[in-house]
Amino acid sequence: MTLAEAAAKAAGVSDARVLADLRRDVDEELEFAVRSADYRERALAYRAIGQLRFAQKTELLRRGLEDDSPACRGSALLSLELLSRDHPGLVNGVRPLLHELANADPNQAVRRLAVLCLKNGSPSRDTLTLLDHIAEEESEERDLRSAARTVHDVLKKKATAAASDAKRR
Repeated sequence: MTLAEAAAKAAGVSDARVLADLRRDVDEELEFAVRSADYRERALAYRAIGQLRFAQKTELLRRGLEDDSPACRGSALLSLELLSRDHPGLVNGVRPLLHELANADPNQAVRRLAVLCLKNGSPSRDTLTLLDHIAEEESEERDLRSAARTVHDVLKKKATAAASDAKRR
C-alpha cells in the first residue's frame, strides 16, 4: 500500500487498531517522503501525518512548517490543525513559528492556515495581540483579516472562560 492510499483509507477509519496497522505499513515510506527532493512527495507526507493521526511524527511537522515550499508548509499546517484539536500542546509547542507564518509568510494561504491552527492552542496574550493586529491591518487580505478576527474571538472566549473557572475555584 502506498502512502497516498493509506492516507486516503485513514480518512474513513475510526478503529484505532486499523489506523495503527496503516501507520506501521507506511512508516518507512513516510520517513523517506519527508526527505524527498520533490516538494509534492514532501507535501503528501506532511498531509498524511494528520490523516493517519500519526502523533508520533509531530516533530516532522516542524520541519514541514519550515519547508521552502508553500505546499509543504500548508500540508504541515493542515496536519497540525487536525492533530491539535484534541492536543493544544502541539500548537503551543510551535507557537513562535505559527506567529511567524501568520504574520510574515509570503503565501496568503499559508498565513490563513497558520491563523487557523492558533485557535487550537491556549489563548496567550501574544497570540491575541498578533491576531488583533492582523485583523485590523488595512493592507491585509480580506480572508486573512476575517480568519484572524474569528480566531481572536474564539481565543478571547477561551481566556474569559478560563479566568471565570479560576475565580470559581
